[in-house]
Parts: sequence; C-alpha cells; structure tokens
Amino acid sequence: MLLGAHVSIAGSIAKSVDRAQELGCTTFQIFTRNPRGWRAGKLRDEEVEEFRRRRREARYEVVVAHMPYLPNIASPVKEGWERSVRSLVEELRRCDALGIEYLVCHIGSHLGKGVEVGTSQVVRAVERAIGEADPKCVLLLENMAGQRGSIGSRFEEIKEILGRLSFGDRVGVCLDTCHLYAAGYDVRSATGLEETLRSFDELVGIRELKVLHLNDSKGGLGSRLDRHEHIGLGNIGKEGFRRIINHPKLRRLPMIIETPEDERGDYSRDLGVLRSLYEGPAG
Repeated sequence: MLLGAHVSIAGSIAKSVDRAQELGCTTFQIFTRNPRGWRAGKLRDEEVEEFRRRRREARYEVVVAHMPYLPNIASPVKEGWERSVRSLVEELRRCDALGIEYLVCHIGSHLGKGVEVGTSQVVRAVERAIGEADPKCVLLLENMAGQRGSIGSRFEEIKEILGRLSFGDRVGVCLDTCHLYAAGYDVRSATGLEETLRSFDELVGIRELKVLHLNDSKGGLGSRLDRHEHIGLGNIGKEGFRRIINHPKLRRLPMIIETPEDERGDYSRDLGVLRSLYEGPAG
C-alpha cells in the first residue's frame, strides 16, 4: 500500500524524508519551497544531493510535489496568468532536479469569465510550461471542489482540458476525495463510488489517474466546500474510505493525506485509521 502524508520541508527538503519515515509513510508529498509566496530560492546542489540520497536509502518508489497556493493557471488576467505559468515551469524543473515523479497542480478559477475562457487558459498554460521545462516529472491536474468560478470539479471539464493538450502523455490526474464529495460525487456509498469511477473512466480514462488525495469532507455531498476533515470524522466516513482504499481500480495508486492537525488528531492518527481499514494485497 502506497500511503503517505504531505510532510514539511522545514529546515531542508531532505528532512521531509525523515519526517515521512517517522510516520511510517510508504510514499509522501511535499512543497519544494514556501507555498505562500511567489519567490523560490534556488535549489542548492548539496540540498538536492542530500534529498536524493536520503530518499534512495529509504527506498521511496514514488514522491509527489504540490504547487504553491498562489498560482492560478486558469486566470484570465494576463499578468497573473504569466506569473502562474512561470511558477509552473519553475516547479517542474525543481521536481526534475529532485527526481520527483509527480507534480500536483490545482486547475484553478476563471474568476468569473466563464468555463471556456478558463479552460483555454489552462490548456495554454500547460502547453507552454511543458514545452519550456521539457520535464520528466508528470504534471497532475487536481479536481476542484466546485467553488464559485472553479474549473475541473466535473469530469467533463477535465476531459475537455486533457483532450486539447498535445502533451497529453505528460499530464495526468490527481483526484481528491474531499473535492469529489463536495462537488457532488458520492464516493461515500458503494453504489456512488462505482458510479463515480465508471463516469471517470468513460469520460477521462482510469489510466489517467495517477495519485489520490485522501481527505474526509467537512461539507456535505455537493456542498462545494473545500474543507478537509480527519479520516472517518467527516461526511465520507470510515466505511467510505474502506471501500475507496480497497477498490481494485484504486488500491495500487499512491495515496496522500492532507488532513488537519489539531486537538482531535494528527497525521499519525489518520494514517493509523487508514491502515486499519486496508484489507491487504488483492488475490
């Protein structure tokens, strides 16, 4: 089971490997830089070498990175869009330097200009970024929760984006369970999960799904509320996650939690719950 958490890089990127090991992770996700600003310090050679060495010694097959918070590749505003594309190019290059397999990027918001405008901006951004960076790292577009102005909360929108890319083989999808539920996909129930996966496979293709973000949802079904909750304490619930992590189409994917750390629990708690729900290798 490839199960992990989004861990901190405080002190150095290499320390993220130690933090993942302490949690018993078999995969993990990081920001390669401060996620709350636009500027990124240049990666030092020794920092890259140390991260690669520790990862190699810890035998992590798959590591995932996540884009910072500020970029919006769907933006219709030229200055913001250009800045977002530059950030995406830089992150792809940083991932390649670190040997990271996947970079997750929120699809973003059209800021009131409409889905078609936003979709076109996303396609342009991805085409330009991959053309400039020429990465080995695979870019993963993450589904949105259906917030006002967002793109990619519906599988039809993800299909449209991927279908217009000439670099399609270098772009995949990351599905977030909280976002799915908030957008109206009932991954809590057995029939709802099957219908969700059937729809995704028919519209996008299950082969495009590379990573899962496992987060319970504070909001109800179709609430459009992007609020993560501890595993089992939200509206998806323990039995919902039991079905998700053991589903034959999902069980071999890297799974990352991005759950809260508060008085009710932390990553150790949520990883423990998921491990207790895992039913072992498929026959």
